[in-house]
Amino acid sequence: MISIAITAGLRARIYAHARRCFPAECCGYLRGPEAVDEIVECRNAHADGDHPTTPDRGEDSAFVIAGAELIAFARSFDTPSPARVVYHSHTNGRAYFSAVDRDVATANGGPTYPVQHLVVGLTATTIIEAAQFAWDGAAHDWVEVARWPIAESR
Repeated sequence: MISIAITAGLRARIYAHARRCFPAECCGYLRGPEAVDEIVECRNAHADGDHPTTPDRGEDSAFVIAGAELIAFARSFDTPSPARVVYHSHTNGRAYFSAVDRDVATANGGPTYPVQHLVVGLTATTIIEAAQFAWDGAAHDWVEVARWPIAESR
């Protein structure tokens, strides 16, 4: 399983987005022709009640990309610079692909979209870690393909 390379500079911008959104989860995606070279920050629309599986959770434990941002994400797959990695944060300090994350990212026995996922674990004061996940067709599941321990305080 090959991870899509995410530069330290792009990860730093994602960490900054996560800090700005805290205590809500941040969300967005990375796009590029082959290597990812552009970050698209999205608004967490979970408070709008649009979460497909857990509408009872708060923005601190769920995220939704919706409306025009979701349409732009979907349309990117028909461009020379498609979405390649979806990212979001977990405000409990842990970077893992939760059961809800897996449920939303999986459809009909495979990935909902042809992307990898990056999860950033942070607390109110510290970016703790980040982990990247990719679909493994043989395992029929999302597997961790990269991890960055950070422990970077504000």
